[in-house]
Amino acid sequence: MVGRAGTVDGLDGAGKRVAIVSARFHGEIVERLYEGALEILVRHGVASRDLERVQVPGAWELPLALQWLAERGSYDLMVALGVVIRGDTPHFDYVCGCCADGIQRVTLDHAVPIGFGVLTCDTREQALARAGGAAGNKGWEAAQAALEMALLREGLAPSRDGISRARSSSTPTPSRAP
Repeated sequence: MVGRAGTVDGLDGAGKRVAIVSARFHGEIVERLYEGALEILVRHGVASRDLERVQVPGAWELPLALQWLAERGSYDLMVALGVVIRGDTPHFDYVCGCCADGIQRVTLDHAVPIGFGVLTCDTREQALARAGGAAGNKGWEAAQAALEMALLREGLAPSRDGISRARSSSTPTPSRAP
């Protein structure tokens, strides 16, 4: 069930280990994304001792740091936070595309949910609007999506008798076609 401001009610993050990887480039905006991610994770029961923050220079470096963390096998979910603002050259397109592709590759190669909280905006004003302004907080949304996917993964895990069961009624479960 979705609650106020897009909050999914009933997600239980207790005991979940979370890595948040954030870029330092456009730090003021990324910090707002981080605050949003932290707020929603704590709201859903993730303990501060189960959170690790790793900072990298920019969005380009996010996938490699996420890969190194995924290789540890220590996290139930991760969140990538960064900001890329369009300039006058094609650099924006290369950074955005490679960042998104790299994060998706880590997610699929390591089967760990990664919330994509990387803003790709035309202007600083657009980025600020998406980092706690009029357009919400995409760090918050990315963290919540990653938590929801981690709980879905748990719900899809086979039990001892080989049948997949959701842990609780609040754990997201897949719909089956009739």
